[in-house]
Amino acid sequence: METFKINSPYNNLINLKVSQGHFATTSSHINYYIDLTTLKARASEAKAVAKSMSHEYIATTIVDTIVCMDGTDVVGAYLADALTESGIMSMNQHGTMYVITPEINSMGQLTFRDNVIPMINNRHVLLLLATATTGHTTEQAIECINYYGGSIAGISAIFSAVDTVGDYNIHSIFHMKDIEGYSSYSSHDCPFCQAGIKLDGLVSAGGISELR
Repeated sequence: METFKINSPYNNLINLKVSQGHFATTSSHINYYIDLTTLKARASEAKAVAKSMSHEYIATTIVDTIVCMDGTDVVGAYLADALTESGIMSMNQHGTMYVITPEINSMGQLTFRDNVIPMINNRHVLLLLATATTGHTTEQAIECINYYGGSIAGISAIFSAVDTVGDYNIHSIFHMKDIEGYSSYSSHDCPFCQAGIKLDGLVSAGGISELR
């Protein structure tokens, strides 16, 4: 697959690595695979991503806990530091933020263990995602946080193809408009499948498994 880069106008350390083709996620088929591996795992890039995200929140925002999805734990840790430096307050007794990740049970549901639930219950939670393509994972995460008694203080993603999910705005560094022709389809309405074009790869939060 041929890969090209899309640079953020705000920081030259932040760029999307994008490949065009026919790909399947758990909830949709897409015509571009976005590789966020280094943005999530390389310290300098993750820190730059976190700094950029922190600008979306003003000092009057309260964040007690950051819930990290899609392997964004490194970004989440840097985001906690960036938000603290910008003056955002935490209501936690120790004055700093929790950075946690939900588990997925055998039914595909998001859960938190008993020892982690106090970090969600009655807390102001910032939801952090790598991508928000259809909004399905975001909705699932919101439902999980609400179930355990948390309230959503904000939602941030590195890339988002949607502007809102439910009543919440998605703050993203990159948007689908940054990738010319980006499209997402249900598996039943995918024009590639209808044309008999085979999948190039299966995409998950961990990356891609090529099929060709």
